[in-house]
Amino acid sequence: MVIKVGVLELQGGFALHHKVLSKMGIKSFPVKKGSDLDSVDGLIIPGGESSTMSFLIDSNQLFDPIKHFSQTKPIMGTCAGLIMMSKQCNDKKIRTLDLFDVHVSRNAYGRQVFSETKLVDFFVGNKKVKKVPTTLIRAPQITKLGENLMVLGSIGPNPIAILSKHFLGLTFHPELDGIKIFHEVLFDVESDVYYKKISKGYEA
Repeated sequence: MVIKVGVLELQGGFALHHKVLSKMGIKSFPVKKGSDLDSVDGLIIPGGESSTMSFLIDSNQLFDPIKHFSQTKPIMGTCAGLIMMSKQCNDKKIRTLDLFDVHVSRNAYGRQVFSETKLVDFFVGNKKVKKVPTTLIRAPQITKLGENLMVLGSIGPNPIAILSKHFLGLTFHPELDGIKIFHEVLFDVESDVYYKKISKGYEA
């Protein structure tokens, strides 16, 4: 099975996601308007500035097409992408897509000067992957978890990687460190961490 993955290219760090997907042998395409979703099998919403991203999604009339796409297709969000996928954000200027039953606080870890890379253990598939470089840049914090969510990794008490059915959300930027294990969860059908029958949703 050959899949094609779209990367939202309105604003933010989309280029490195294309690079990770290329290393995996997966074709990727820019998504800038609703019709671009018709030819892809999955979507990545990258990091960036979440209030700007929210404005551009609305002004480019992408909100409803992404919601429709999400009914059957896998979506991954990193940092600002996770904020966009959340049910509620503490910044009311942001119109979230309500794909994850989580509440988030944007820029919870402070300004960009406080960005850092930590080594974190994750549970991916049935494996524990140890000491993965995890780069947080003005990262959001998940402040409330709903039901049917699987936590793949945490820093202290705070979840930083969550999975719910065919949605994956990360508060950090694996693409900055060339980490592909998270992209594999949704998009690499040859990987042993790929969830079978992803189009039907993963039952957490």
